[in-house]
Amino acid sequence: MERTVITGMGAITPLGNDVDSFWAGLVSGRSGITRITSFDVSAYKSQIAGQIRDFDSKAQFGAKEARKMDRYCQYALAAAQQAIGDAGLELERVDKERLGVYVGSGIGGIETMLEQTAVLHSRGPARVSPLLVPMMISNMAAATISIALGAHGPTMSPVTACSIGNTAIGEAARLIQAGGADVVVAGGSEAAICELSLASFANATAVSTRNDQPEQASRPFDSGRDGFVMAEGAGILIIESLSHAQRRGARIYAEVIGYGASSDAYHMVATHPEGYGAYLAMKAALRDADIRPDEVDVISAHATSTGVGDLSETLAIKRAFGDYAHRLPVTANKSMLGHMLGAAGGVEAIALVQSLRTGWIPPTINLEEQDPQCDLDIVAGQAREAKLSIGMSNSFGFGGHNAVILVKNWVDEPHTSHRR
Repeated sequence: MERTVITGMGAITPLGNDVDSFWAGLVSGRSGITRITSFDVSAYKSQIAGQIRDFDSKAQFGAKEARKMDRYCQYALAAAQQAIGDAGLELERVDKERLGVYVGSGIGGIETMLEQTAVLHSRGPARVSPLLVPMMISNMAAATISIALGAHGPTMSPVTACSIGNTAIGEAARLIQAGGADVVVAGGSEAAICELSLASFANATAVSTRNDQPEQASRPFDSGRDGFVMAEGAGILIIESLSHAQRRGARIYAEVIGYGASSDAYHMVATHPEGYGAYLAMKAALRDADIRPDEVDVISAHATSTGVGDLSETLAIKRAFGDYAHRLPVTANKSMLGHMLGAAGGVEAIALVQSLRTGWIPPTINLEEQDPQCDLDIVAGQAREAKLSIGMSNSFGFGGHNAVILVKNWVDEPHTSHRR
């Protein structure tokens, strides 16, 4: 069975539009949450978000091409281009029939849909863009990337809500392990900060209304948490078979050693109160990697800053790791990024790889009074230096989708795989 490695990464985030600036902001504990500026939010219950700034789509793609893509698609393509460059992939030397794209979006082109709905009502059906549907549908990011790369291998758009990134990475690894591809571009993208989604999330009491203190609004595991903060962007990784990476002399960041997926089978939006599905996904990832729980050195938690969500994840971690759970460092990137929805898993996987490479665990900011029921070793306030080899990343989504990946830091000397 082929081993799978990560050889390239690209990111568009509220902390910066490349991996280096994103990581620098994250490890320093800087918040990317601000008041929304793209539309008037004065009438909205929640008025804050993790927005993408200084992204010039016309400069990136040219005005004509940029107009054909919803923002979620622009972010995905930009991050994919970064990842391809970072991996040093020479496309003319890659077997395009064995180059795949697994990139999803939770909501897709909702901004385009709203714009064209307004056109329909104000100017009539004859003025609606013929590109509305292809710009709106959630598979178009994967399709656009495959067209740009000339990738003829398996291409799909996993739609598992906020667990998309981990689903894409895990399924890409499985495809490569089964011999179905040499390289897969994997991750997720989202650009859903608009009037309709903000109003809906706020009316569902799912998002924070700490509008006067945007940077302090996302507070996973804190007793004062009052909901997640919407965010946007993209996180894309290059997943590659070890043999292919070694043949071309690629720099290897890390190895994907485990993947687990499950369903809560519980509720449309609420997580299982005891975190049963999350526990099953973690257990499955550990079994897939064939490692003991105490071999995991850090967890990147899903931790959205909701009351039930953070508690249920805590219970799941304690069930999966037993007594070791209280000695296992846990961090919550969403305290700085907000919840990037379909982009969250890909971006947090990049952060985990950076942690393993550098030996620094990013902090969970805004943890002023830790919820006594969330009694884990949360890395709070400032980054923590640690000896890290294996990390777990959790991603959970509406509908009860759970996806967990295990990543091992790569060392230059070949090592024995944990895979059975």
